[in-house]
Amino acid sequence: MPAPKPVVDPIEAVAARMDAIAASLPPDDGVRRFNELYLAVTRAVAVASASATFEDPAFISRLDVVFADLYFAAVDDDRGGHKTPRAWAPLFEKRAEHGIAPLQFAIAGMNAHINHDLALALVTTTKEFKIGLDRDTPQHRDYVVVDGILERVQDEIKERFTTGIIKDIDRAGGRVDDMFASWSVSHARDNAWMQAQTLDALGHSGFLRKQFLLALGRNVGFAGRALLSRTG
Repeated sequence: MPAPKPVVDPIEAVAARMDAIAASLPPDDGVRRFNELYLAVTRAVAVASASATFEDPAFISRLDVVFADLYFAAVDDDRGGHKTPRAWAPLFEKRAEHGIAPLQFAIAGMNAHINHDLALALVTTTKEFKIGLDRDTPQHRDYVVVDGILERVQDEIKERFTTGIIKDIDRAGGRVDDMFASWSVSHARDNAWMQAQTLDALGHSGFLRKQFLLALGRNVGFAGRALLSRTG
């Protein structure tokens, strides 16, 4: 009888893919800056989530994986010489540009991933689970629990980026610090839930859905370019 295949935790698999991405990129690459942030958040949330009580942990785990896969798809598009999604384009285009602080790359990645990808991941995951996107459901309550975890992790991540191996953030002065201070994970995620509700409401209207996603990608991409303006 063949030995059973080892069970791989899906979040550990996500972290392993991020490790592989980091290993393939030079230390000062802008995509690697975001990847570092995302990996640190993923690991910290996994630890924090172990002590949290979710009503539907399977939903939260699956959402994490579907969400991360959209970032991985952007990485694969870039490596394959394909056009990256409009929301991600500024980060990949400016990844080697001088005068942009490490934390700017990280925030630009958060902008693309949460303000664009999260709504898509929510729609996909809720359809898989055959549930809706109403508020005050077990899944939405769990989603809000994750907001709280992310808010607690946020300051730890900023400390890592300002005093750790990429402390050259200091050269950007207070401007980048203000960018980070103005970023609210919970507000961005709440907006993503509303965007997902809109997408879901559009249903099978292919034209309206396409126009909505084009506008969303354009607006998120525009914000990304502003976030990546030179500071040095």
